[in-house]
Amino acid sequence: MKHLEFIDDHLLDDVSEQAKVSPRLRLNYNFHKSLKEKCHRMLNALEPDTEIPIHRHPKKDETIIILTGKAKVFTYNSRGTMEDYALLCCDDVGNIGVNIPKNTWHTIMCVEPCVLFECKEGPFVSHEEEGILEVKSEK
Repeated sequence: MKHLEFIDDHLLDDVSEQAKVSPRLRLNYNFHKSLKEKCHRMLNALEPDTEIPIHRHPKKDETIIILTGKAKVFTYNSRGTMEDYALLCCDDVGNIGVNIPKNTWHTIMCVEPCVLFECKEGPFVSHEEEGILEVKSEK
């Protein structure tokens, strides 16, 4: 018999607590059982000082819905110049989610501890050499 897996306050609190003590200050909780599955669904708990590189998924859209807290999503052009951003938050004045089209350079900045629900096509593919955007700082 298959059992339901609930996304409730207990689960959100648990993944948030694990993110706080993680060296990367974030934690994925996967609902998919294998990286080879065709659809990847996960919770992603983020803490404010986590660093997510500017990256893209060349062949996959990515949908993000915020469940708790606040985060900003930024998009960039291939030169590393920011093109757009949006605040994700659960209150009545915010965007509660975003769909990021394939091949779009993007990153997420945690404004306050948050948990995101993410969904994208599988299977998992490590970022190709062109999957991370190296932005050179001006000195």
